[in-house]
Amino acid sequence: MEPPRVTPAQPRRVLVLQGGGALGSYQAGVYEALSRAGPEPDWVAGISIGAVNAAIIAGNAPADRLPRLQEFWNLVTSNWSLSLAGGGFDALRAAMGDANVGWAMAAGVPGFFSPRPVSPLLLSNGGPEALSFYDSTPLKRTLERLVDFDRINSGETRLSVGAVNIRTGNFAYFDNTHQKIGPEHIMASGALPPGLPPVEIAGEWYWDGGLVSNTPLEYVLDQDKAADLVIYQLDLFSARGPMPKTLQEAAEREKDIRFSSRTRLNTDAQLRIHRLKASVATLLGSLPADRSEDPEFKLLREFATEPSVVVVQLVYRDRAYEGSFKDVEFSRQTMLDHWKSGVADGENAIAHRGTVPPQPPGGAVSIDPGLDRPATPKEDRP
Repeated sequence: MEPPRVTPAQPRRVLVLQGGGALGSYQAGVYEALSRAGPEPDWVAGISIGAVNAAIIAGNAPADRLPRLQEFWNLVTSNWSLSLAGGGFDALRAAMGDANVGWAMAAGVPGFFSPRPVSPLLLSNGGPEALSFYDSTPLKRTLERLVDFDRINSGETRLSVGAVNIRTGNFAYFDNTHQKIGPEHIMASGALPPGLPPVEIAGEWYWDGGLVSNTPLEYVLDQDKAADLVIYQLDLFSARGPMPKTLQEAAEREKDIRFSSRTRLNTDAQLRIHRLKASVATLLGSLPADRSEDPEFKLLREFATEPSVVVVQLVYRDRAYEGSFKDVEFSRQTMLDHWKSGVADGENAIAHRGTVPPQPPGGAVSIDPGLDRPATPKEDRP
């Protein structure tokens, strides 16, 4: 018999935040919309800039989360930058964006990273200064000021951030349900080489988790078996886009496909595995009761224990003027544009809450509310 179709009364609410540098203000905008509608997330998981946003959310009281996110994004976009208030022609915005990227690369980003006085190309001592062009000490000071790590380690909101162990090449997650979290764990998740230095934790060295996977969805689904889940997955690179016309557009399209394809592959694979487990659970329920203690049945029963899952995918879809270095474009106007897009997409997702199909126990579904909105100029470009 097919299980009854029900919607969990109180599913666990999870924010899953992808990496993407300067694009991360889009995630802050989505959070603003979701927090206004409530309820607050029970669990925040992030990689790279997603880990920074996640730490700010988990490391502050609900009333302080949005102000702290605003403070962070105002800080990292406070350097000199070229911008046009209220927009401007795409070609001019693109030229200004290129200039802002160059400035960030030359001067660094306030509160985030600063250029090293000696080029790592002139060093060979194997230390962090020989392995990166920038010093991430400013980020450590920013995290210590904006994030209450005592609150994170109290476990009030679960926090998980992903990084890569340089020695083994294996993915590693730092989770406040398993260990004490400090600024170094957040910095490790965002230590993208060769720009930012590796981070040492307990004798091991780590790089940005995006080198292996740019989204923590797989970890979330593997970890939580007890509660039904509603997961908001906030992606910063879109799979959809036009045929490029220039070499710069080709570079941007390549980056979008590279990051979005891994996210889509992981999402599709995880939900397929989830549905398979639910089918195994249904099959086990139809087998003779006298076989229930067989070791094989016990193994399958453990394998097939799954909650119901709804994944709401919110994807930043860039504008016509953004190029291949959009994740390093830390100008104030562009940050505000990203944030505004996040608010709009978050509000759209909230409006779709009542349209999510009810899920049976162990069921799984993925929806993208953004697919029903009008295309952006870049998506619509012939």
